[in-house]
Amino acid sequence: MTIEETFQKLVRSPFRSRFHLSQKDKDYVAKVGIDAIRKHAEDFVAERLAPALPANDGKQTPMRGHPVFVAQHACACCCRGCLNKWYNVPKGAPLSPTQQQKIVSLLMAWIEKELS
Repeated sequence: MTIEETFQKLVRSPFRSRFHLSQKDKDYVAKVGIDAIRKHAEDFVAERLAPALPANDGKQTPMRGHPVFVAQHACACCCRGCLNKWYNVPKGAPLSPTQQQKIVSLLMAWIEKELS
């Protein structure tokens, strides 16, 4: 599934489509830069999603507080349960580097779309 196809699927979800970057989030992106946000996304995915059994799975991603957190909920990349439900990513196995990069690319595309 392409990023655009994923966005078309996500927009049909009332829960997922209610997420948007706040002005504070947009200001933060402007302040630190998009490259720093990408690095944060890579770190959050590696630390909070990539392990086979993430700590506090299902509750590890706050609903707000960082643009990447908002993107994770908007894109159903907030926990292993959502990754399984939306993208058929199996639980109980670590995410490969390729899977992690695909998630980061989706999150960054969503953030950049929100900024435009």
